Formats: sequence, structure tokens, C-alpha cells
Amino acid sequence: MSETPDDDRLEELREKKLQELQDRAGEGGDAEAQQEAQQRAEAQQEAVLKQYLTDGARQRLNAVEMSKPEFAKKVKQQVASLAQSGRVQGRIDEDQMRDLLKELQPEQKSFDIRRR
Repeated sequence: MSETPDDDRLEELREKKLQELQDRAGEGGDAEAQQEAQQRAEAQQEAVLKQYLTDGARQRLNAVEMSKPEFAKKVKQQVASLAQSGRVQGRIDEDQMRDLLKELQPEQKSFDIRRR
């Protein structure tokens, strides 16, 4: 099968569009699109959390978010990924959320101070 002038023109337009997108990304014009994509991802994550968390679990997670926002963000991402991969059976209740928080909490270093 030989290429027709239309095929050549289509390929030329594709390359031009790709170049425009790359130029815009280099200029920082892509910042709006990136921010919009981030907002969509956060909205999707919140929807998944509402679907898979009971009210008690959501309240516990919100309480953690008030004191440790970075840790809560990590927990939300973990819950969303578990739910999307199908590893969540039913809904996560408050006790399961407490166990999950303990599991994901980083190890705390303890210091034993002995006096002589």
C-alpha cells in the first residue's frame, strides 16, 4: 500500500501538533493543564474514599489529616490504590482504619535514658 498525499498531510499535522504541545510544555503553559489534572485526580480519590470508607473511618482519617497532613495524604493514596486494585472487600470501618493507620505509621524511635 502506498502513501497518499492525504497520509503525508495527516502525518505533517500530527508532527506539528506534537511540536506545539512540546513547546507549550516548555514554556510553562502546561501548568494549568497539570493543575487541572491534579484536581481531577484528587476529586476521583475523594470519590473512591467516600465509596469505600464508613463515616467513622472518614472522621478518623480527617482527624489525622488535621495533625499530620502528609501522613493522611499517604494513607488516602494507599486506600485509593487498594480500592482501585480490588483488594478492599466491602467498606473500611473505623477499626480497620485504625489498624491501617498503625500499619502505615512510620517506626518511631525510642530512646532509653539510663542514669548512673
